[in-house]
Amino acid sequence: MPRVIEIPELSVVLLIGASGSGKSTFARQHFLPSEILSSDAFRAAVADDESDQSATQDAFEALYFIAAKRLRNGKLCVIDATNVRPQDRAGYVELAKRNHVPTVAIVFTGNPEICLARNLTRPNRKVAEQVVHTQITSLQQNLEGLQAEGFGEIHTLDLGAHDAEVEIVRRPLACNKRSEHGPFDIIGDVHGCYEEMAELLDALGYQPRTMDTRDPIWGASTWSHPGGRKALFLGDLADRGPRVLDTIRTVRNMVASGAALIVPGNHDVKFARWLRGEAVTAAHGLERSIAEFQMLDHEIRERAASEYAEFLDNRASHYLLHGGKLVAVHAGLPEELQGRCSETVHSIAIFGKLRAESHDRHWA
Repeated sequence: MPRVIEIPELSVVLLIGASGSGKSTFARQHFLPSEILSSDAFRAAVADDESDQSATQDAFEALYFIAAKRLRNGKLCVIDATNVRPQDRAGYVELAKRNHVPTVAIVFTGNPEICLARNLTRPNRKVAEQVVHTQITSLQQNLEGLQAEGFGEIHTLDLGAHDAEVEIVRRPLACNKRSEHGPFDIIGDVHGCYEEMAELLDALGYQPRTMDTRDPIWGASTWSHPGGRKALFLGDLADRGPRVLDTIRTVRNMVASGAALIVPGNHDVKFARWLRGEAVTAAHGLERSIAEFQMLDHEIRERAASEYAEFLDNRASHYLLHGGKLVAVHAGLPEELQGRCSETVHSIAIFGKLRAESHDRHWA
């Protein structure tokens, strides 16, 4: 069976390895020609000679420029260069951050003799043996620091073993639900008003039902629509109202059964932080959520805190739905950030642009 490497569908993928490690061959096997940004190809583009080292600066400036344009247009970028030093990689990590996309490292390691042998058979450009050894040494010295450099995913391939044994699978970003076409019933901030939410669901044609098993954390109450409609909750289930936990439980059960989707709101995130033991100010309705939670039996409180927090805060900050024509978000999101994934996107989507820019992640 081939080894499966999942990469985010929109990301910057750096191929990292010494000359002759097989990066370009690998890239051609697994990516579209338009997705591959090769330093050799850009040398040829600016100087008619991929081996012209005097054209290296111009080549990388052109490569970087095209990568920025592709990311702006929502296209995958595969950087085919040696990328063996941290300073070689830093610009691409920063470019990914500026465009709010993940970075992936695919590292080619193994026997240096394979690199040297492959270099000898190159028809156009042979790299000096000492240069190859220097590249390999540099890679080995810095390999453990890749995560600290900002790479979200790191995959290592052994030289000589990867060519026919790897399958690249493109993973949709968490916010990409373009294949979901509804119909949707969009419901704003419920704020613990369970009775009113139930009345609204009933008016929309949803039907209450009891799940087969009663869980002490999640209960058994849920709703579904006989016509296949889906409720789309825009966050802020928590705080202010009298039945916060019943609201959270029911919406979670609807999501689990496929009858609903939800994006987080700022009240949900703050309640989740309190549940995780973080220091937050109990105001603006949070005190009611806390008081209701503290009424739970001690035996289940620890598990409930963990699972409620996970449901409220560990999900995409927004969704692109209906082929990308519908964006579901709590506080709003500029068009250029829709379909992107970063801490900044998460903050703006949940807290709003002005509060996100003030770095106030504790309350909005």
